[in-house]
Amino acid sequence: MKRLLRTVGILVTGGIIFVLIFLPSVPVKSSENYTTYSVNAVSLPPVLTFAGEAVPLEYFDVRESLDREIQVNTYFHSQTILIIKRSARFFPEIEKILKEENVPDDFKYLAVIESGLQNVVSPSKAAGFWQFLKKTASDYGLEVNDEVDERYHLEKATRAACQYLKNAYNELGSWTLAAAAYNAGINTIKQALATQQQQSYYDLQLNDETARYVYRILALKLILANPAKYGFMIDSTELYRPLPFTEIKVDTAISDLSRFAIQQGTNLKILLILNPWLRNNSLKPDRKKTYVLRIMNNDQRKLFENNESKRP
Repeated sequence: MKRLLRTVGILVTGGIIFVLIFLPSVPVKSSENYTTYSVNAVSLPPVLTFAGEAVPLEYFDVRESLDREIQVNTYFHSQTILIIKRSARFFPEIEKILKEENVPDDFKYLAVIESGLQNVVSPSKAAGFWQFLKKTASDYGLEVNDEVDERYHLEKATRAACQYLKNAYNELGSWTLAAAAYNAGINTIKQALATQQQQSYYDLQLNDETARYVYRILALKLILANPAKYGFMIDSTELYRPLPFTEIKVDTAISDLSRFAIQQGTNLKILLILNPWLRNNSLKPDRKKTYVLRIMNNDQRKLFENNESKRP
């Protein structure tokens, strides 16, 4: 045992001597040499509205709820940057449909918090930009089957969402409550209003997700309306622009979408980017159905890429 301890002592001593002699010294920076880095809290605006309805920021609970969401989304850098970039591509079409459907423009931010402007699928199997469940989609006229899922069809899904929101507004009398109902359901909000004897979303005790829902919409509205104010310095050339396409009508069966895409001067990948509602490699419309496909041929694709490369 003594021999072992003596051996260990020799090894440790030798190691220390080796480090002192052979390894270069590492200078230690004094505290004044470090660059100061600070993270600043984001200030809230003095006045805010949603769909023309005032947000009561004079209430401490409302103010703190909004504060939570604006801080979270401002400092969720990668996700928020991508949302800003995608919004340049998809907002023009969404805004146009909202206007045609007489739904306030602020509801484009609802699509943002639902999906991040991506065709995602939730754990509950809600799908698309507007996160429709299969049954709700069918109730609002969207086709959902093995070949076609119109929850992924931006125009049709946006119009279906508008119809839901208008129904909610007609029953609840408030666009803010209609937004909350998009998350919790119209009946859930009606029951909460009746049980708690309240009239405003901002006065309701709700489950955590719905309680945060409108504040998340408001936070994204503030950031996307003025990204630079919240520290997102994104040049216009870095935004994702709307994609060029032409439309063709299809009322006969397509047995192989890959071959069809090649015949149109494109490929299956680009065909599905423009038509994500196509869910199989075939399309067989019934006798009364006509589909409109968006097509970007290879020349349009190359022109788009060339234009990007010429930007300063």
